[in-house]
Amino acid sequence: MATLIVPPVPPSPRDDAVQLYRAFKGFGCDTSAVINILAHRDATHRAYIQQEYRTMYSEELSKRLASELSGKLETAVLLWMHDPARRDATIIRQSLVADIRNLEGATEVICSRTPSQLQYLKQIYHSMFGVYLEHDIQMNTSPGDHQKLLLAYISTPRHEGPEVNREIAEKDAKVLYKAGEKKLGTDEKTFVHIFSERSAAHLAAVSSFYHEIYGHSLKKAVKNETSGQFAHALLTIIQCAVNPGKYFAKVLRKAMKGLGTDDSTLIRVIVTRTEVDMHYIKAEYLKKHKKTLNDEVHSETSGHYRAFLLSLLGPNH
Repeated sequence: MATLIVPPVPPSPRDDAVQLYRAFKGFGCDTSAVINILAHRDATHRAYIQQEYRTMYSEELSKRLASELSGKLETAVLLWMHDPARRDATIIRQSLVADIRNLEGATEVICSRTPSQLQYLKQIYHSMFGVYLEHDIQMNTSPGDHQKLLLAYISTPRHEGPEVNREIAEKDAKVLYKAGEKKLGTDEKTFVHIFSERSAAHLAAVSSFYHEIYGHSLKKAVKNETSGQFAHALLTIIQCAVNPGKYFAKVLRKAMKGLGTDDSTLIRVIVTRTEVDMHYIKAEYLKKHKKTLNDEVHSETSGHYRAFLLSLLGPNH
């Protein structure tokens, strides 16, 4: 007779809140205990822990974490404690209004989210910061195609299902060719229109037709015909439509290769994708680079910060 293996039940949010309080007490913070609890709890459980902590100790857990932790670990843990929409809103706000803007980070988050995620994000953004996301984009990006695309992308309703009208997809591929590679100069308006109005499944089909008809990828055409943040936005949209795991594996690779590590990108991608598609990202990373993502992160980070990121990444395979 087969033995039934019952997975271990995680402690209750109340127990976790008590253990966290104990980790903060005394001389110095037991950072390992904090990581072991928080890195292994899902978003719902983390929200309950925060409620319990507030009820029992009359203080916000996030405030306590901010005072007990520091540096890159503090940044990563505090982002992890948010639910996905608040986290995205926080990343975008910090990227747009910081002294040193990170337009790449804001663009990546906006252009890799679904229309329904963006609708909710806009509401949360306004409730958190008292301004509309559209306003912050207009005030903190240069007027031009990048700004036009971001504003169109967050405001245009797009279909989210897998259905595709193949005739329109083929036509779109031809229209993009005429607007880009076929003519002298680029008709950016056409790129903005198609990339902001078509669903992810549709754009994946457009990309496929483009390759079929013209012998190279739409991605390559975008790289040849556009530049700067506008190119980055278009490339994020098309690559996330075709294969988001491959796209984020590439972003992580870029953050770690060469001299120094781009920790803000490392934190942003690992924290935002852990509960979405990290297993696909890890598989794509291994396929492309013949090394595991865990091993690469291990060699680029250290201390509790390393321990936290590796805990989020999960098993090394």
